[in-house]
Amino acid sequence: MRTRQLGADGPRVSTIGLGCMALAWSQDDDVSRAVIHSALDHGVTFFDTADVYGAGHNEELVGRALRGHRGEVTLASKVGLVADGVDGSPDHIETAIDASLYRLGDDVVDLYYLHRVDPAVPLAESWGALASLVEKGKVRRIGLSEVTPEQAAEAHAIHPVTAVQSEFSLWHRAPLETGVIEWCRANGAAFVPFAPLGRGSVNSLRPLREVAERHRATPVQAALAWLLAQGEHVIPIPGTTKRRYLADNVAAARIGLTDSDLADLAGTTLARVAEG
Repeated sequence: MRTRQLGADGPRVSTIGLGCMALAWSQDDDVSRAVIHSALDHGVTFFDTADVYGAGHNEELVGRALRGHRGEVTLASKVGLVADGVDGSPDHIETAIDASLYRLGDDVVDLYYLHRVDPAVPLAESWGALASLVEKGKVRRIGLSEVTPEQAAEAHAIHPVTAVQSEFSLWHRAPLETGVIEWCRANGAAFVPFAPLGRGSVNSLRPLREVAERHRATPVQAALAWLLAQGEHVIPIPGTTKRRYLADNVAAARIGLTDSDLADLAGTTLARVAEG
């Protein structure tokens, strides 16, 4: 598996990571652990969870599955989404990290995101609380999720933003339109797309199928390759509960799209086909 750098001074991680949220929906922990172990076998070294996934069970599952491999991987979790909304208060952040570390069975999280900006709490206060966790050694690096370039810049002025995570795919291109992907590139932050396969609409688009055929690839692989082509700082984290889909996803790292491919997948072409 090829690697990309996670932020300006972060570790090298697999070009494609594993978003573990989908595993929270599985009714069989053994199956979920098998997916994580298969990801390790395929060279995946970047794993993403959150305290809200499965009300904490996802962190427990990921922590157990990665035991014995912890030094080989970069593990990300998140704080700020709660059962009844958003809580970005410093008190909540201070409490939540200890609970996450307990569930993960670890003493440090490699990357800790503010899962959402809390409109009731100044971003500077939430971000300052996250930065204090770095100083205390509980977190190595911190990131943001679903923010504007202006919010990212505000946080970055206080403490470096290692990564920004947002929904991004051929079907959801808002991060390109808002400029947050460019902000990340210009400021040495990674951009981590979640839901990178359009929430299940991959195979329905003719231009995508045509590009995939040119590379003897699947539409899923072509869609992930499009994301990777948006910049060396882009590190998608597709999620799955099936090992065969995992193998399909990670193989996308070997595909290099041409300018012609990118033009075929640009802007309005896909939008018109999807609507039709």
